[in-house]
Amino acid sequence: MRTYTFIGIVIVAFGVGVSTLTAQIVIQQQAPTDAAADFPLAAINAIIQEMDDAGRSTTRLLEGGAYNVNIRRIGNAETALMHPRTTDVYVVKDGSGTLVTGGHIVDERGNPVDGTRGARIVGGVERVIGAGDLVFIPAGVPHGIRDTSGITWFNIRFDTK
Repeated sequence: MRTYTFIGIVIVAFGVGVSTLTAQIVIQQQAPTDAAADFPLAAINAIIQEMDDAGRSTTRLLEGGAYNVNIRRIGNAETALMHPRTTDVYVVKDGSGTLVTGGHIVDERGNPVDGTRGARIVGGVERVIGAGDLVFIPAGVPHGIRDTSGITWFNIRFDTK
């Protein structure tokens, strides 16, 4: 199995200042177009152990261009975010946390953000999710997980807009 590393650099301008966010996603394989792709539980558990060892929160199991399948693993709250074109499906493997969806993304001071990421969500729907839960998050809906000491989920993403 081939492993690819994708390093993305996003530059966001704030007036005269510039902030750089670097994210690393390891890609296990390109999505096949002529056969099924299998990931046995033992392989998934080995990937999760590699993620823990490397301090990585995301591994892309399959990259298909307009869609991808990921393992996500966080040990504390994540940034509130929104994908304008991409729908997410979460299937929780283990752990739990409070998922917030809908509402509005705000910065650390509670001011609305003009973008796709912020400190938190206000006015959203909160619910605790845990092992076995499945969540569908349409494109354009703010979302984020908070109040967790650890949660692992499969994140199936596809462009719908």
